[in-house]
Amino acid sequence: MTASTGGGRRRADAERSIARIVSAARALLSSDPNAKVDDIAKAAGVGRMTLYGHFRTRADLVEAALADALAAGERTLSAVDLTGDAGEAMARLLASSWEVVAESAALLGAAEEVLSPERILEMHDSPAARMADLVRRGQDEGAFRTDMPADWLVNVMHFVMHGASGQVRQGRLDARDAAELVTKSIQSILTG
Repeated sequence: MTASTGGGRRRADAERSIARIVSAARALLSSDPNAKVDDIAKAAGVGRMTLYGHFRTRADLVEAALADALAAGERTLSAVDLTGDAGEAMARLLASSWEVVAESAALLGAAEEVLSPERILEMHDSPAARMADLVRRGQDEGAFRTDMPADWLVNVMHFVMHGASGQVRQGRLDARDAAELVTKSIQSILTG
């Protein structure tokens, strides 16, 4: 009985350690996509050996941080009311999506350095599917253009959001103006 309790305690300690590491990685990489693994370990309150015991490579750590950010974003986006008028539902979804994109833009930059584009797209499947479903519904209702496939329109929307996020990071676009510009730009694309 003592052995299993000890093993359970070790596992719980490891899970807390992993959670601290992922949280620190997400925070640091969100502000600096080039954050060093040593700095992440220090921020998590663990040693390098502990960090590397859970995440063999920087890529593994970045992927875990991105997965954590996407899970948090999924909780936010799944709470958005998508009922009613498709255009109004899209405006609500875009506002929430912009917040998620803006918060994790630098983290995505870090991921793009170490993960394949296919893996990044795969990790974004759920938010992309939600947006595509809404675009298709808007097309069926006559609210959105039908001369372009829904999947293409979703790709363009992501490009606009990530482009705006990059402009904010580079100081070329005021963060206070970005949400409105993103929404207006995407709405004009959707309604042609």
